Amino acid sequence: MDTEQLYQTYRTLLFSLAYRMLGSVMDAEDIVQDAFLAMNQLPSDANIRNVKAYLCKIVTNRCLNLLQSSAKQREVYVGTWLPEPLVQLEDASLDPSEIYQQKETISTAYLMLLQQLSAVERAVFLLREIFQYPYDEIAGMVGKSSFNCRQIFHRAKKGIRHEPLDIATSTVTETQVRQFIQSVITGDANRLLQLLSPDAVHYTDGGGKAPAAQQPVVGAAQVIPFYMQWMDWFGRPDSDYSYIITTVNGSPGIVMVIDGRIAYVYSFEASDSRIHSIYVVANPDKLKNVEEVVR
Repeated sequence: MDTEQLYQTYRTLLFSLAYRMLGSVMDAEDIVQDAFLAMNQLPSDANIRNVKAYLCKIVTNRCLNLLQSSAKQREVYVGTWLPEPLVQLEDASLDPSEIYQQKETISTAYLMLLQQLSAVERAVFLLREIFQYPYDEIAGMVGKSSFNCRQIFHRAKKGIRHEPLDIATSTVTETQVRQFIQSVITGDANRLLQLLSPDAVHYTDGGGKAPAAQQPVVGAAQVIPFYMQWMDWFGRPDSDYSYIITTVNGSPGIVMVIDGRIAYVYSFEASDSRIHSIYVVANPDKLKNVEEVVR
């Protein structure tokens, strides 16, 4: 196959792997492009028996290198770190990750669980758990022995506190999301209290570049007063805002536009039919991809 055919065949798979590894749409897209450029620069007589595995190896190693080089940057990140949102409009085709694998493994909650793992653990875990590669092939991709990869996988699986099934059964509904945003806009604190789990947690990622709570806001008794400030703002006649209910990381979410620019992207996790986790990305660097999708 020529490079264009390879791109059409394997882009979805490679993006799915890179996005789960990095939690960044833009970085994942860059790495996938680099992988195909590297493939295109190989000599014509290069003997590659398994093109798919070779491309996955390139992507995996570039992800590992990027994670290692950005480790110190993550350590000094201001406030809560959340993955870059993957937004899909209702009239758009399915996002690459959803086409290839079950959508719960791109949920914000699941991507946050993956952050508990080291870079190598994350690579081995994803290649085995999500993409179902045999240990022999994983070994060639990450430069470890098959035995070591098996051990790394079992250690990683123990390190993640929840299984994907737990995430899948806690997907928030579009109705809950619509009621949530309407409660905030109309100032209906009582309805908001009914929607939220008593131990609900609000996370905001501003990255030091947008107003955000520096620490998670824990418990409905604290989350609702936090949102009262928003309720007051929405009630002002000069407030300039709009919002879109769309798919964010595989589940219903919200893109909030304020004063003509995308300011916040919300994703949610539910527990016992009530909203348990609210994830809000406000860091403008993480919203550039959303601007391209929504505009």
